[in-house]
Amino acid sequence: MSRSRLLPFLLSAFLLTMACNIRLPLPSVPTPGPEIVDEVSIPWPEEDTPVQLTLRFGGGTFALSPAADEEMLLSGTATYNLPDLKPHVEVIGNRVEVSQGEVSFSDGLRWKDVKNEWRFQLGTRPLDLHIQAGAYQAEYDLGGLALTSLTIQDGAADVHLSFSSPNRAEMSLLRYETGASDVRMDHLGNANFKTMIFKSGAGDYTLDFSGELQQDATVTIETGLSNLILLIPQEIPAQVTVEGGLTNVAADSGWSQRGNVYTQEGEGHSLVIVVQIGAGNLTLSH
Repeated sequence: MSRSRLLPFLLSAFLLTMACNIRLPLPSVPTPGPEIVDEVSIPWPEEDTPVQLTLRFGGGTFALSPAADEEMLLSGTATYNLPDLKPHVEVIGNRVEVSQGEVSFSDGLRWKDVKNEWRFQLGTRPLDLHIQAGAYQAEYDLGGLALTSLTIQDGAADVHLSFSSPNRAEMSLLRYETGASDVRMDHLGNANFKTMIFKSGAGDYTLDFSGELQQDATVTIETGLSNLILLIPQEIPAQVTVEGGLTNVAADSGWSQRGNVYTQEGEGHSLVIVVQIGAGNLTLSH
C-alpha cells in the first residue's frame, strides 16, 4: 500500500479506536428525598393599581383559599421532595409571579414518587389572578376575594373551583382553558363576572351558576367530546344556544325549546350562554 493511501487508513482506524474508548457521562436522575416545607409569604406591593398575580404550577396538588391575614397578598406552604421543585418568587412593580422549579423526568423518575404540593391563601384586595398549570389536582375556593379578572390554563386536570361567597369586585373576564379534564365549578353566580369563556378538550364538566348574580352576564363554552352539565337556578332568566355536531341535550322542566335555543323565564339579571360542542351530552338542570 502506498504512503498516500496508508495515511487515511491509519487515521480512520485511530478515530474508531478513540470513539470506542470514549464514555459519555449519562444525565443523572433526580432522586426524591425527604420532604421540604417552605413557608411562602408575599406582602402586597405598594402600587395603587390592582396587583397582577401569576401562579405557575406543573404537576401535583394545589389548593387556594381566602386568607385570614389581610396584610399579605399570598401566604402558605410549598411541600416537595425534589430540590428542583423549590418555588421561585419574582416581584416587579405591581406584578408578582410564583413559579415552580423545573424537573427533567426520565424513565427513572415517576410522578408517583414525587411530592409537590402548594397550599396558598390569597388576600382580599383588588387582584388580577392568572393560574398556569399542567397535569394536577386542584381545590380552589375563591369566595370573598376581590378578583377583577381570573384566567386559568391547565392540562389534564382534576379541578374543583368554588366561589363560596360573593366576589368583592366586578370581574371583567373569567377565562378557563383546559385539556382532557374533570372540572367542576360551583357557585359561579357569586363570581360577579361580566364575560366568561370556557374552553376544553374531551372530559366531564359541571358549571354551576348558583349564587348571587349581580349583573347580566354572557358565557361562551367550547368543548370537544364531553359530558357537560349546566346548573342554572330556576329564578334566573337564561338563554342557552347549542351549536355543534352530534349532541344529546336533556333539559329539566322549566326550559322551553325553539330549534337549538333553550330558554328559561325568570327575574333579575340574566345569563346568555352559547355552547359549541363537538359531540357528547349536554344537561340543562337546576
